[in-house]
Amino acid sequence: MHPILSRAKELLVDVPRHGKLAYCLLRDERVPAAPKAVLLGVLVLIVSPIDLPAWVPLMGELDMLALAVLAVSTFIEACPEDVRREHEAALQSGESTFDRDFHEAFSAAREGSGRLFSRIRKRVWRRDPYQSVSED
Repeated sequence: MHPILSRAKELLVDVPRHGKLAYCLLRDERVPAAPKAVLLGVLVLIVSPIDLPAWVPLMGELDMLALAVLAVSTFIEACPEDVRREHEAALQSGESTFDRDFHEAFSAAREGSGRLFSRIRKRVWRRDPYQSVSED
């Protein structure tokens, strides 16, 4: 495999893993505030409407992606190593803060959509099937 493709593949695998790890580290009180502030500042910059090299085709999107990857990697390296290893182990075992929050959010969304579907179904089934649409 070509070295650039190999690196791209590695990057595609690492980005979600690093994103989850960064999320867990952001939520941890043992991580100093300075790295958290820098990461959040970069993320605000990325989503802000100000984009200086946007006039360069394709470069406008890639610079933000590169900035995000660099910011997350730098943030992870700036965190205390013992805390980072603890969160990496929790991610591998499926018991991390990210996993808990994701499952809670997914359960809440499923429950909310179930309630919504139930309410819609009750309204639809409550109608008389022999009633014409014009009688409403």
